[in-house]
Amino acid sequence: MSETSTYAYFEGNFVPLEEAKISIMTHAFLYGTAVFEGVRAYWNGKKEDLYLFRLRDHIERMYDSMKIMHLELKYSVDEVCKLAIELVRRNQPRTDTYVRPGVYKAAQRIGPGLQDNPSQLYIFTVPFGDYFHGAPGLKVQISSWRRVEDNAIPARGKIVGAYANTALAKTEAYNAGFDDCIMLSEDGHVSEGSAMNLFMVRKGKLVTTGATDNILEGITRNTVIELAAAELGLQTEVRHIDRSELFLAEEIFFTGTGAQITPVIEVDHRPIGTGEPGPVSNKMKTTYIAICRGENPKYRHWLTPVYSSRESQVGASHS
Repeated sequence: MSETSTYAYFEGNFVPLEEAKISIMTHAFLYGTAVFEGVRAYWNGKKEDLYLFRLRDHIERMYDSMKIMHLELKYSVDEVCKLAIELVRRNQPRTDTYVRPGVYKAAQRIGPGLQDNPSQLYIFTVPFGDYFHGAPGLKVQISSWRRVEDNAIPARGKIVGAYANTALAKTEAYNAGFDDCIMLSEDGHVSEGSAMNLFMVRKGKLVTTGATDNILEGITRNTVIELAAAELGLQTEVRHIDRSELFLAEEIFFTGTGAQITPVIEVDHRPIGTGEPGPVSNKMKTTYIAICRGENPKYRHWLTPVYSSRESQVGASHS
């Protein structure tokens, strides 16, 4: 193998990425019966190291998603974390990187049943910059597509098949000239973005939707709630948000592994606050990125260094 080869972890082995293939008859391909996680790794050029952000929390959440979908692995959470670290080391990126672990139903058969259906683990990595390509703030619409309901396809699990819901909503927004969208639950309350959690600042208070509003229980969301209290002195109110409240907010921002902290400056052609990213959004964004890049030692427990130690300590869980 050449030094530039890219590896994946697939069916129990580290293999060249181009060899990590499944059959078109694979159950997960036919029926969406798979779960996944997205983990960001941040490059710090001064320290010549790459930091995986809240790796263990992500893998623990993947195991929660697996419970929903009757998926099982022979590996422990710690073992999957170590496999992810080893894969990143083998690929040797020197830039911000996205790590995608996932577990899928591997039977090759017709029929959607999850029983008597073996599970397989995969992990791959790709270079990954800004999800929204550096946009200072997003112009979004309220989607006509409703967020999937817990009693249909649970949004709290990162279930591959559920992302058809995301794809329809995001594509509708893009085709209408918006950057993204905000989705409502079936009862008409705000849920989240197409694939991001949502926060707003209203009358000086930080507000976000609750776990029962058909959201993914976001690790970045959890991080923001903790940082808002510790660094900004803001407690977060978790409650229902009405659609019309969004128009009256002083600030709105999305959070997520991909989105990181991304301000929303317009909803349905209505400017949010001044129509520019607000002080809470800006402060949260700079604080968050500095932590992810290993520039704030107070939060090093959230980071797993890839290169500085051959025996990296997996960041402790703080979900």
